[in-house]
Amino acid sequence: MASPAAPVSAAPRDTRRMLRTAYLRLALVQICFAGLWFAVAGRWDLPMVWIYFATILIFVVTVLAIIGRKDPELLRERFMPGPGARDPKTRPLLVLIIFVQWSVAGLDVGRYHWSDIIPFGVQISALFVVACGMVGWGWAMLSNRFFSSEVRIQSDRGHYVESGGPYRFVRHPGYASALLLFAASPVALGSLWAIVPTLGALAMFVRRTAMEDHMLRAELPGYAQYAERVRYRLLSGVW
Repeated sequence: MASPAAPVSAAPRDTRRMLRTAYLRLALVQICFAGLWFAVAGRWDLPMVWIYFATILIFVVTVLAIIGRKDPELLRERFMPGPGARDPKTRPLLVLIIFVQWSVAGLDVGRYHWSDIIPFGVQISALFVVACGMVGWGWAMLSNRFFSSEVRIQSDRGHYVESGGPYRFVRHPGYASALLLFAASPVALGSLWAIVPTLGALAMFVRRTAMEDHMLRAELPGYAQYAERVRYRLLSGVW
């Protein structure tokens, strides 16, 4: 395994600026998607939808605040990744899928009631799975200072293998957590029809996991040995 490179700390002022930028982006994204959801639904009196958005927001703000104090360079990588991205099309496609997923859910639950027959207890259980997905995502990010929003070898940051935290159990816990989050979201929102576009997101995460794992095996020193110790990519005992 390659020797860890010493982290390069950003200046406090730069860190505060990055945090402000991150929070602003987060606020804009939440406002746009929440506005889309309620506009499509045509109503505001949907408590589970409000709880869903609040759950996502609380977890993301908390993780960003911790990262801002712990590792500002990771925060920069999340929002301004360096060069060498191998899969630039996945992120915009995921945004499109989220747009479709929430539009279908809004139409279903708010207007046409195609499949909004999910019992409240089942929705709460699905929301718990969403929260677990957010916790896993945050844990993976806090355990890996190379947790980028792009698929790339971060030679500009002294990239080495991280094997602590959830990386002791599967090689891509961030993607595993995202699969939980996406899979449970339609049920938490109360729409079975929203599962249909979600299948596209799940397939994209599996594809991206396979592509990134292949890249890391071929190009990151120590990763092949790590993969021998931690055998599974996403789900222990399965794949």
